[in-house]
Amino acid sequence: MQKILDAILANELTEIGSLPVPAQYRAVTVHADEVDMFEGLATADKDPRKSLHIEEVATPELGPGEALVAVMASAINYNTVWTSIFEPLDTFGFLRRYGRSSPLAKRHDLPYHVVGSDLAGVVLRTGPGVNAWQPGDAVVAHCLSVELEHPDGHNDTMLDPEQRIWGFETNFGGLAELALVKANQLMPKPAHLSWEEAASPGLVNSTAYRQLVSTNGAAMKQGDTVLIWGASGGLGSYATQFALNGGATPVCVVSSPEKAELCRAMGAELIIDRNAEGYRFWSDEHTQDPKEWKRFGSRIRELTGGEDPDIVFEHPGRETFGASVYVARRGGTIVTCASTSGFMHSYDNRYLWMNLKRIIGSHFANYREAWEANRLVARGQIHPTVSKVYPLSQTGQAAHDVHRNAHQGKVGVLCLAPQEGLGVTDHEMRNKLLGQINRFRGV
Repeated sequence: MQKILDAILANELTEIGSLPVPAQYRAVTVHADEVDMFEGLATADKDPRKSLHIEEVATPELGPGEALVAVMASAINYNTVWTSIFEPLDTFGFLRRYGRSSPLAKRHDLPYHVVGSDLAGVVLRTGPGVNAWQPGDAVVAHCLSVELEHPDGHNDTMLDPEQRIWGFETNFGGLAELALVKANQLMPKPAHLSWEEAASPGLVNSTAYRQLVSTNGAAMKQGDTVLIWGASGGLGSYATQFALNGGATPVCVVSSPEKAELCRAMGAELIIDRNAEGYRFWSDEHTQDPKEWKRFGSRIRELTGGEDPDIVFEHPGRETFGASVYVARRGGTIVTCASTSGFMHSYDNRYLWMNLKRIIGSHFANYREAWEANRLVARGQIHPTVSKVYPLSQTGQAAHDVHRNAHQGKVGVLCLAPQEGLGVTDHEMRNKLLGQINRFRGV
């Protein structure tokens, strides 16, 4: 492994293919025999630092259409938090189900799960049938794993019945020194970004692109008003950038003055600090308060000059969904990709059907959407939102930060990279964009 790292650090990437592949590598795992370790605890009290392990695991066999990547950096997503606290169910069920689908997939059904759905690194080996990528290529990976053996996925790969999220519903994820991916997950690494910066957009950037920009999502257009929950967070920070770049007007919902300042730094002007303004959409555990929906809607109109949101960018779920349906304009769209505050949503359907609103479910992105989202990063039109970076040995703490919402933007993880700031090859472009690239640093 050290020889591989030395070659990457020396930019001797053409040598990578001739170096031996290690039989083992360090990885962040959860264990199947520990899925009950948090039984009886409230979600907030479940601690990823106790369930995430750093250990040596065997390097998986490389199959047709696959690539083995030396991972320089990765990042934390909420799916890693879910895996680490075994909610809403443990991910070993995913691995068992995948393992039954083919002899090759059986490699993924193990008593440990290597987690992580982002990476930036260097291709180490490619399997039979891979022609577009070679050992030594600097890459990032999106997290769509798809078989494409059924017709349903050929118009939109997210509709394939064997669609999975790599590192969450498959094994050998990106929070490790090596990762196994399908070759069609690979995309060129943006040359002006460091390894940790390049690793951080993958999942959230692609998810926000499909959810907000793509015709498979809300199909945002110029002049739209877009309400963005958690606008300074991992997903919301990319949605805010897409709205601003696409000629829309974001209304950014945040929970602190510091988060409001981040949104202003991105160029947003219309901001609601929901904590400062005291919105409480639930009067008790079972009852929502429509008066709060109306107060929230009035505040949005006050900011926009009387306009309701054309699009509501939803991901908190249970806590906010009733308000989201209410405030969307007549004929507007509520597009949802997650439920971080709870999966069971309730809303007043009269405001949906009588005002001809639409709810669209959006999940990650297909290969084309992920490629387009990464292209915008490579062109310097969308910027990473890394606020803090941990070494691989402290991945549990990184996941704990995200679980407790004690972070901004994305939290990065150094895997093979010995320090931050490495991997930049286009310094001229970087210098022009340094302020935007570092916008979230240290916040």
